[in-house]
Formats: sequence, structure tokens, C-alpha cells
Amino acid sequence: MYTFKSRIRYSELGQDGLLTLNGVVNYLQDCSTFQSEDIGLGVSVLQERGKSWMLSFWQIDINRYPALGEDILVGTWAYDFSTMYGSRNFMIQDSRGEYLVKANSLWFLYDVVKMRPIKVTPEDVGKYGMEEKLDMEYIPRKIHIPKDLKQLETFPVRRCHLDTNHHVNNGQYIQMALEFVPEDFKVKRVRAEYKKAAFLEDQIIPYFHESPDGYTIILGDIKGIAYAVIELQ
Repeated sequence: MYTFKSRIRYSELGQDGLLTLNGVVNYLQDCSTFQSEDIGLGVSVLQERGKSWMLSFWQIDINRYPALGEDILVGTWAYDFSTMYGSRNFMIQDSRGEYLVKANSLWFLYDVVKMRPIKVTPEDVGKYGMEEKLDMEYIPRKIHIPKDLKQLETFPVRRCHLDTNHHVNNGQYIQMALEFVPEDFKVKRVRAEYKKAAFLEDQIIPYFHESPDGYTIILGDIKGIAYAVIELQ
């Protein structure tokens, strides 16, 4: 397991004084990025090789959002590699060792020159190692698309949405989806299924569905093809 310690900052809080969902996602993403950097397979190395790891699916279960000043431990580890895919768990614990967050994710290796998924090799994954899967409920990664969707106002991709891959960061899609749910809705589970990348000035058309369990938001292009499907419960 790869871990790092942190403390909840004021800049990471929402109006309720707790770490935001966006903050949770950022901690998880940062943890896997730190691991890759520390084992010599970071962003610059992958760029030189013309490769990138792309996120296909998130499941993030949140037991409790930490408050200002709390000490936390963030961890991640791979538990499976097959063909072009890698499966990875994440966790956030408080100072007592209680799980605040448990997460599952599926990634695929991508050739950024040929613009297609590629098979993983020992050079790509050997240094990560593998550990046992985290004890959590595993939900299928395919998110059901409801029929009675409400189309909302179109908006463009801005520079603030982009990361080093020059497309919308995984966490930004979740942040976009949050804009369409009630402010007092406290998310306890996120599932995010990523379909294709959105780039600067692409137009995003949101579609919205409310159910007794929560909300489904599809972020689509002008042809109706989804960039990402987000389920908030």
C-alpha cells in the first residue's frame, strides 16, 4: 500500500465546514499520482513514452467527511492488472484508523500518439505490485441510464477544467454534476463512468434524473454522446 498523511485545510472546506466531495476526489487522485512519481512512473516519464493512464470508472463510498484541521491518512494500491486494464483501491482514514472513504477504480493504459488503448507490460506495472482487494461493497461499473431525462443548459469546457493531459480532469466531471443537485444534498456514494474525453471549448449538454436514491447526471456532447455518466447517492 502507498500512503501519505495530510491535514484538512480551510481551502478544502465547503460551506458546512467539512471537506468537499471535490476535495475527497482530489486526495484520491493525488495519492495515485504521488505513488507513480515515487516509483519512477510519473507524468513526465509516461509523456516521454507516449502513454497515459486513463480512468474508466470510480466508485467512492463516503462514511464521513472530515473537518478543518483533522489529520488523515490517504492510501492506494493496485489489486489486478489484465490486458490493458488496472484495478485500484483507495482509502482515507482518520487519526483513529477509522475509514472515512473507501473507493474502487478501473483504469486503462492509453497510447496518446495513436489515440487508442494498449496492453500493459511489466515495464508499465511491475513496480506497482498488487495487494488484496479492499473489504467494501463492489457495485457494477455500468451505470443505468434512465429514460426520463431532463435536458439542462449547455455550457463550455473552460481552462480551469483541464489537466496535464489537456482534457477535462476526472474530478471536474463530478464537480460539474454537483452543480445540478440541491446544495444540502450530502453525497455518500459516487459512481462515475467515463466514456470519452472533453477538450477546451467543447460544449457539454447535461441531462438530469432524480430518483428516491439520488441523482444521475449525463454530461454529453452536441451529438448526444456521453463524456461521463455520474451517479450521486
